[in-house]
Amino acid sequence: MFNFKEIVSVSLILFSVIDVLGSIPVIVDFRRKLGKIESEKATLVAGFIMILFLFLGEKLLNLFGVDVASFAVAGAIILFLLGLEMILGREIFKHGSLDTGAASIVPIAFPIIAGAGTMTTLLALRSAYEIQNILIGVLLNLIFVYLVLKSSNWIETKLGPGGIEVLRKVFGVILLAIAVKLFKTNLVV
Repeated sequence: MFNFKEIVSVSLILFSVIDVLGSIPVIVDFRRKLGKIESEKATLVAGFIMILFLFLGEKLLNLFGVDVASFAVAGAIILFLLGLEMILGREIFKHGSLDTGAASIVPIAFPIIAGAGTMTTLLALRSAYEIQNILIGVLLNLIFVYLVLKSSNWIETKLGPGGIEVLRKVFGVILLAIAVKLFKTNLVV
């Protein structure tokens, strides 16, 4: 049964984990390098990944012999490298032969939107909330993600080059911190 309180809770939890607003510098950076981002494609692929992982996540990881913690650490490595790229202004991920469709999937749809944190959160939400309420929360977040992706050019114009550069450095540090937290939380010694 639909529960408004659960939908709001799930939506807010996913909103904070996906953190598309915090990803604006990364999105703008990729749009600059590639000319454009296919907002629809990135949103649909991220949604597909999230829903697939909601229903089959643990089974899919088990099929490959991977536990959730290892998956989270792998995602943390990618986030760490993206953070370094943003802070140092060096290109770690080569985009020369990458088209906008591929870049809309990696790294925009995965791991920025539907990354390890989002996927592990979905597994945790599944144990606490009704599936239909989680699906509505995912849909609401995807609508917001789409709007941010679609308006990245407008956002860049409003912030200007200096504003984007400051945001890029600040959120690069935040991405590094998120990566370190994922390492720390999921690294089993």
